[in-house]
Amino acid sequence: MMELLTSPEAWLALLTLTALEIVLGIDNVIFISVIVSRIPPAQAKRARQIGLLLALVFRILLLSLLVWLIGLTEPIVIVKSVELSWRDIILIAGGAFLIAKATHEIHSEVEAREGESDAQPSASAFFWVIMQIIVVDMVFSLDSIITAIGMARDLEIMVAAVVIACAVMYVSSGPVARFVANHPTTKMLALAFLVLIGVALVADGFKFHIPRGYIYFAMLFAAAVELFNVLARRNRRKAVKPPAS
Repeated sequence: MMELLTSPEAWLALLTLTALEIVLGIDNVIFISVIVSRIPPAQAKRARQIGLLLALVFRILLLSLLVWLIGLTEPIVIVKSVELSWRDIILIAGGAFLIAKATHEIHSEVEAREGESDAQPSASAFFWVIMQIIVVDMVFSLDSIITAIGMARDLEIMVAAVVIACAVMYVSSGPVARFVANHPTTKMLALAFLVLIGVALVADGFKFHIPRGYIYFAMLFAAAVELFNVLARRNRRKAVKPPAS
């Protein structure tokens, strides 16, 4: 352990892996922010805390099962020239779930069915939010940890990077969730991001890798444009506000 603390290579690996885990965690934060926007604020905060705690637990659990996890990459289904492992099947199923969930939410927003979630009992709505967060946490955790295994050799570095990344996700999730809840057009943009991420996961499952840099750049560019729109709307509201007598 002392060797790791005094090794420049270990610190560089920790910084690099932490940065990567934080970037990979953006998908998780966006999904949680969107999904908790349909329940009351008090429950939403608790759902975010539970969801991010589960994300941390899943990642550390998967790290403790490295041998089993590496075995998930072995092909189990071969169809013509396509070989699918358990990892691929999980990514395809998780990506399909994200696409279906985001599409359903977009349809609800377009149809303006605000009362749809209110018709459910509060406890039931909270339960289904947690179940959906668990499903997506498992998919993102698997993708995140397999990436970590490919980048670092020491388990201590991987665990430290995951813990730091989850702490950053926890700190950032509150402001992101409030921003998404307060700006409906931003929520629609976040849902479009989730469709894009779902497509990327399905493509990865079928061995067609879409570089994440392209996806994150597109998300960043669209988010910057939406931020300018939010600022423009705020300034217009201030401009038309009648002067105080």
